[in-house]
Amino acid sequence: MSGPSRRTLARALEALDDFSEPSAALEQYLTPPEIAAHIAHQARLQGDLEAQVVDLGTGTGMLAIAASLAEADRVLGIDVDPNALALARANAARIDEAGKHGPLCWLRGDATRAPLSLTDATVLSNPPFGAQRGNRHADRTFLETARSIAAVSYTIHNEGSREFVESFADDEGGDVTHAFRAEFPIAKRFDFHTEAEATLEAEVFRIEWS
Repeated sequence: MSGPSRRTLARALEALDDFSEPSAALEQYLTPPEIAAHIAHQARLQGDLEAQVVDLGTGTGMLAIAASLAEADRVLGIDVDPNALALARANAARIDEAGKHGPLCWLRGDATRAPLSLTDATVLSNPPFGAQRGNRHADRTFLETARSIAAVSYTIHNEGSREFVESFADDEGGDVTHAFRAEFPIAKRFDFHTEAEATLEAEVFRIEWS
């Protein structure tokens, strides 16, 4: 199957800008280019980019743009934050190839109650890990949305989430077909961060929904 290599994708995605004033409440972190490239490359190999691709909580646009560069036919990025959507649009404009294979669109909306009537989409998402007070199990609501609109989903979760994700998928008629671990570097950006940079261990899951 033709298309850009994972390395080529990651190199292109390194040009994307991060949040200038990230929201702690929304847990706005830049999805690492390496992880986004891996997800988009895997989705292309699996034939998952031929469906409507939806990036839930797109943020900087990293996953949506990665899918577009990996030659997805149609890509939609959704975010509740208008500033994030403006950043995503600007990031897409920075890369000449973004949106050239198929439409790359942006929509303001709550990713946990996505205003979409879809049943066979491919969902890509880096949901909040639920690290902030009041955000516990925030990733569950993103999985619930994925379950409602997707045939396949790729989601990034905090380390140790495999049992939860597999249990959720099993209860909802889904099947975890692929899982891999990935490093998630986080630079100091909020007052409660005590180190200049930390690296979280993350886990990525591909789920097929019946």
